[in-house]
This record gives sequence, structure tokens and C-alpha cells, in this order.
Amino acid sequence: MISKKDNRRKFLKSTGTAVIGSSLLPLGFNMQAAYGARREPLKVGLIGCGGRGTGAAAQALKADKDAVLTCMGDIFSDYLEESLQSLKKINPEQVKVDGAHKFVGFDAYQQVLDAGVDVVILTTPPAFRPAHFKAAVDAGKHVFCEKPVAVDAPGVRSVLASAKKAKEKGLSVVSGFTFRYDFPKRALFSRLQEGAIGDITTVFTARNGGGLWYKPRQDNWTEMEYQLRNWYYYDWLSGDYIVEMMVHSLDMMSWALGDRLPLRATGTGGRQSRTEEQWGNIYDHFAIEYEYENNIKGVHFSRQQKGCSNTNKVDIAGTSGFASVDIGKRVHATMGEDRWDYKGEYNNPYETQHEELFASIRAGQPMNEGELMANSTMLAILGRMVGYSGQTITWEEAMNSDHKLGPAAQDYRWDLVVDVPPAAVPGVTKVV
Repeated sequence: MISKKDNRRKFLKSTGTAVIGSSLLPLGFNMQAAYGARREPLKVGLIGCGGRGTGAAAQALKADKDAVLTCMGDIFSDYLEESLQSLKKINPEQVKVDGAHKFVGFDAYQQVLDAGVDVVILTTPPAFRPAHFKAAVDAGKHVFCEKPVAVDAPGVRSVLASAKKAKEKGLSVVSGFTFRYDFPKRALFSRLQEGAIGDITTVFTARNGGGLWYKPRQDNWTEMEYQLRNWYYYDWLSGDYIVEMMVHSLDMMSWALGDRLPLRATGTGGRQSRTEEQWGNIYDHFAIEYEYENNIKGVHFSRQQKGCSNTNKVDIAGTSGFASVDIGKRVHATMGEDRWDYKGEYNNPYETQHEELFASIRAGQPMNEGELMANSTMLAILGRMVGYSGQTITWEEAMNSDHKLGPAAQDYRWDLVVDVPPAAVPGVTKVV
């Protein structure tokens, strides 16, 4: 059995970050020095101007009053214009995007990177993130990268290589794993790593919800545009919902276990209620078991089906107690010899992640979540792989897989017809 001290030591070694208190900034980071530094403007570029991108840009500007949004890029001009107008209403003084710095098309990301920005926000659909992250690091930009960071193993390997290069260049990289920046969760998971419930034996995550948005097909859209505007429902663009959304739950599972890697996973999934063609080829339910060393188990259960009960929680069992996170009920508690409930300050983690990103840049003490965000993304990809195939797959088999979803980036064009496979069938579909 792994001891409490070994758990703690492995956690710190794997993350390279401070978990005591309320920060994921590098160990030894001086927040006071960061905010006492000279407040020169930081030029921000937004790549991906949908709802998440608009929200991330607004949160970034709120996090640092001397940050300025100077350019924007998106594949769709209407998304860019809607985003720009929304951001001007929220904080017009920090939005300085003129006509020459609004970039549209498949190469818009590169135009943003070439426009003299210091920091980029990467919030396109997940399929594009490995290439955009690589380009940003090659260009020497600090990065906020929304989760997940890839849709397949080749994409994850690309992100890992770019994250290594970012570290060598002294660039800050922050991911969209927002729960890592939530004060109640930081307090709870710090207690777990300190042994509050003994050695952790099982982590159960569940996230059940209903339906989401859909954009009806228009006569003037090509098939490529239709899929891009409904990217969530195509595995080559989103990775399937377990990768796009449930990766938050799997990231908390990994966090509880000190960010160690699983040995293998087994599971299933399918489509029961979301079966029509408009829903692309993704599933509406998954059930996955992850196996770790020392017979430790991680279990994930989720569904997106209308008319069903909803939940979003993490239950953690240890050798001397139990812990629970219930997001809907705002429960953060451990139950062992004594019960502990979080009684501290609540924050907006969406803002905190940008506050810490900008603070690290200004202090010259880069933070780098590249490996963490890649491994948590790969946990979800492994879950999809075993769900699609019905086979037990090891971490090494999944990580080394050359199975790529979708076309190569250099082939993107409006008249491209992507060959979307039918929904996977466990026991039939091959994924490695």
C-alpha cells in the first residue's frame, strides 16, 4: 500500500506546483512581487471567439486591469463580431481591436500570433488545439489553453512536446481545468494529499446532465461548415462528450490520486436517446473503470440524456475515511475520525486561473500545466477508446496509438467532406 508521505511526495513531484494554500503557481512564487512589478500592458490575442472564448477573454481582462485585447481570430466572421461587441460592452477600455486585427479563416490563429501579442487564449474546438498550441509556443507566446487539449493520442503527444518546449523557453501555460483553481477544492484535495482519509483506494466520479445546443443546417453551408458549427457532436472535433466535458470529472479523479497514471481501463458506452443524424456520431453515456497500481480504482459514470436526474460529484474512499465533492450542492467534505467541511472563502475560479497566469508572467516565474493538461485529456481519450471498442486497453497502448480522428490540419478547407464514421459499436469498432 502506498503511504501518505509517498502519496504527497509523488503528487508534488508530478505537478511541480504548490498545493498548500490557494495557488497552483510554482513553488516559491512571490505573489506580492508579481503585483508589485511594473505594470506594463500585456497584449492579449483571442483565438476562437465562441461562447467559451468570449467568456475567457472577459475573465482575462478582469483578472489584469493592464491587459489589453488587441486582436481576435476565428473561422467564422459572425462569431468574431458577436464576441467583439460583447467584450466591448463588458470592458470597452481594455478592448482595442481595430479592423486590421480581426482575422477570419483557417489561418486566423497564425495571423493572431504574428500580430505582436504577449498572451494567447486558445478556445477553438478541441481538434485544433494541438496545432494552435504548438504554433503559439514556437512563436514565444504565453498561453491559456482551454480543456481538453486534444482529441486523440497523436494530439496529446504533440501537446506534451510543445509543453516541454514552453518550459525550456520560460513561457507560462495555464489550462482550462478550472476546478484546480477553485478554493474549496484546493483545500479539500490538499487535505487528501496530506492523508486526511488515509490511503485512497477508490475514486468515483459521476456527471449526469441533459441535452445541449444544436444549430440547424442552413442552405448556404457546406458540410464542413455544418460540422464546424455543430462541432460538439463529431468525435473528430470534440473527442466525444467524455473528452470535451467529462474531462473535468476525470481531472478531479486524477487530482485525488496525486496525478499518477492508470495501468489500464475497461468500459462501455453508447447512444440510447441521442440517436438521430443531427447528433453526429458521439455517445450519450459512458461507464469506465480505471485500474491503478496497488489495486486502486477510478470509476467514471456519465450521461447526457433529457428527462433524467442530474448530478455532478466525486466520491473518494480511503483506508480511514471518505471524502465528497458535490458541485450542485456545494459540498466539500471529508469524513474520518472527524468531519471536515469547507468554511473558507469562495472565489470565481474562471477569474483566478487568469489572475495566476498574469501574475506568473509579470513576476517572471512561469507556471506550466502542459503535462498535467495533456495527461488529464488522455485519461478521457482512454475512456472513449475503451467505451467505443469494449476492450481493455493499457495506458501505454492508448498513449502510443497512431489512431487519428479527422483530417490533417493542412487539408482543412470549406469544400472538404470529412468522412465521419458511424457511431462506434463496442466489440466491433477498432481504436488502436
